[in-house]
Amino acid sequence: MTAMNRADGGQCNFTALRKATRRVSQLYDAALAPSGLRSTQRAILIHIARAGTPTMGELAALLVLDRSALAHNLKPLERDGLVAVTVDPGDRRSRLVALTSLGTAKLDATTALWHDAQERFEAVFGREQAEALRATLAFIADDGFERAFAAARPF
Repeated sequence: MTAMNRADGGQCNFTALRKATRRVSQLYDAALAPSGLRSTQRAILIHIARAGTPTMGELAALLVLDRSALAHNLKPLERDGLVAVTVDPGDRRSRLVALTSLGTAKLDATTALWHDAQERFEAVFGREQAEALRATLAFIADDGFERAFAAARPF
């Protein structure tokens, strides 16, 4: 067995997470399809709604995205009139992101579809397991995990 085979033999955390993320994205995208939004787009709208009018930097940090990836993902939402990106009057170097009334309406229209996807996920995966999964993923997404990862040394 080569070193490459041993390194990925079903034990690669990155590969396992990416495969699971793609599967869940496919399931939620299918559930949200009648709304015309993808699950990633809805997640952006939810984070904007919760934050009020975040700066691009704040929203990128909330989504654990770099700013260029966020800008790329905002373009279709802005084009479709769901979000507005404006200059921050307090700091002209910054941009503010806000939901438009159309964006708020679209988010509201997706709520029942999202709840249905959540319920189906938890029916299959288990409610307690889903809660534990979200807690584990929040731990991994936290900045503290990134710092600990950078400082950690293999056994």
